[in-house]
Amino acid sequence: MTSRALPLLSNHDARALFLERHGLGEIPKGPAKGDDLNAVIDKLGFVQVDSINTVARAHHMILAARRPAYREKNLKPLLEKQRSLFEHWTHDASIIPTEFFPHWQLKFRRDRERLISRWRNWRRDGFEEKFEAVRKQISDHGPVTSGDVGGDEERKSGGWWDWHPSKTALEFLWRSGELSVSGRNGFQKVYDLTERVIPEPHRLHLPDPEETIDWACRSALARLGFGTSGEIAAFWDLITPEEAKQWCSRALASGDIQEVEVACADGRTLRKVFVFPETLAEIPDLPAAPARVRILSPFDPMLRDRKRAERLFGFHYRIEVFVPEPKRQYGYYVFPVLEGDRLVGRIDMKAFRDEDRLHVRAFWPEQGVRPSKGRLQKLASELDRIARFSGCSTVTYEQDWLREPVA
Repeated sequence: MTSRALPLLSNHDARALFLERHGLGEIPKGPAKGDDLNAVIDKLGFVQVDSINTVARAHHMILAARRPAYREKNLKPLLEKQRSLFEHWTHDASIIPTEFFPHWQLKFRRDRERLISRWRNWRRDGFEEKFEAVRKQISDHGPVTSGDVGGDEERKSGGWWDWHPSKTALEFLWRSGELSVSGRNGFQKVYDLTERVIPEPHRLHLPDPEETIDWACRSALARLGFGTSGEIAAFWDLITPEEAKQWCSRALASGDIQEVEVACADGRTLRKVFVFPETLAEIPDLPAAPARVRILSPFDPMLRDRKRAERLFGFHYRIEVFVPEPKRQYGYYVFPVLEGDRLVGRIDMKAFRDEDRLHVRAFWPEQGVRPSKGRLQKLASELDRIARFSGCSTVTYEQDWLREPVA
């Protein structure tokens, strides 16, 4: 049974803190380029990259939800010229501040050991034999895409399981830190030697594992606001759950963190979490989340842990991309809708750029959310903004687009 001796963080306060830490508790304003855009990504820690382009790719939608002035062209200079950001893996492919690069050295070492055996077991025959040829080609002739290597190797039309050996070698050398993504052609990664991509001060700093574990835990907890040791470990996916658990135990004993209970959306369930004492002190001064409606990417940081979003906001969400169409409850790629501190519904929409329109197939309010005139006006304003952001000038609607909540 949960101890009543622990301080209680109400669901209202937990939502306010969580949204503030995820850049959604403030009025969304700012130029969304240069230093301002770097600051947004630093606050979040990273933005996930995904290839699906139903409206816009995930990383662009994540940034646009926090900065309406954001445009896709604003990100490229930070990645490819200033090198203030780099691309690698957290729990998935992500864009990360380059100042954090030293702590990825631990991940590189661990992934090198883990992936070499795993990829052998996946019968990627011959990829290790291509390492030297790939290194030499890049060293002598400059950056490459997967199409530039292994010209004599069979190409298949499948997914990652059909990579040719030199493509597998490229990905392995990237995942293990020898290569870095220097840019993209469209959505295709361009690889170069890490020494040509990552600025020297960040590339040459090699923290020991204990320093990285401490950084990973402190920086994750700061960005989450509160969390269990498992949630702290999963944030960056740099360290093991056991390493995070041991760090929490030490930090709790030293008074660096404290344990509290957080109330879930059902009003009954309490969950033990860790929090910095100074974070608790900030809660009374947190402003109310803006009342505007925001349409979020399915990969938005506030939703990446689906179970946590359900506990905290009472919002059950699963992406249905891989669900056969007849079995989908909502649609292929349905976007969560945030209003203030509530997730109020989900919307199925797609940008038809060749027809200059953003088309709304359906909007499902959550149970208990009334589609009032004011709420629908706010949704329409957000859809107009999303249309412009996606390169369309108009919004069109299916005749039966306003649906009943799904029980």
